Parts: sequence; C-alpha cells; structure tokens
Amino acid sequence: MERRRADPDTALGYLEGLPALVLLERLPVPVLAVDRDGHVVHVNPAFEAMLGYPHDALSGRSMRDLLPTASPPVAEDLQQSAGTIVTLTHRDGSAVRAAISKSVLTRADDPVLLVCFHDVTEQLWDGGHAPNFG
Repeated sequence: MERRRADPDTALGYLEGLPALVLLERLPVPVLAVDRDGHVVHVNPAFEAMLGYPHDALSGRSMRDLLPTASPPVAEDLQQSAGTIVTLTHRDGSAVRAAISKSVLTRADDPVLLVCFHDVTEQLWDGGHAPNFG
C-alpha cells in the first residue's frame, strides 16, 4: 500500500517537505551527528553555542576532541552513555557537563548516531539534579 503525501498547504504537508537538516538547524536543543568512526558529521547551532564554537567549526573533527574520555570506538561510547552525564570540552578548554540522549537513529544499519544534549554544568555546580534522558 502506497502512503499518500499530505497536502503541501497543510501543516503536516509543510513538515513533510522540510529537509532533516533544516529541522536540526532550527532545534533549540544541542544536537550532534557522528559517524561510526567517531567523526562529527553535523552539529546544530545550539550545540556550537554550548561548546563556544563558531558556525561549521566542528564538522569533520574527531569526537575525541570534544569527548576526551571516549575510547575507540567512539560511536559505541556515545550509545552506552545514553541517559548519563558526559564531560565535553568547551572551546576555551573548560569542561561542559551534559546529559546525553539515546540516538534518534536506532536501526543497526544507520550510518550515523544522532544524539541530543542538555547542558547541566550550572545545575551540577548548584547541587541540582540532571534530567534523565534514559
């Protein structure tokens, strides 16, 4: 059975027509896409701002630059870190503590992991508790 596309003049039709990268760019939540070898494929502006980087400064870099505690293979480290707090490296060298989500792309044949982060650095300094992305 073939799925019909929604009328492009409706809200659902509008959403169906948006490319995924446009949606990622507009999200206020820090989002990171990394390939199975641990190279950054894409970060959205919220992720760049969280780590103090200018636009497009992180694409192609190794996740080890941002997540120094990761051991090879980085992609597996990210999957195993889902629901926990990781320490990322800010551009100025300081530590940014962030809760990490499970990958949005979950099929075994997905070539990238797409994860969201929630900066909890200030909450930890204030003695608060981080959200659970489990």
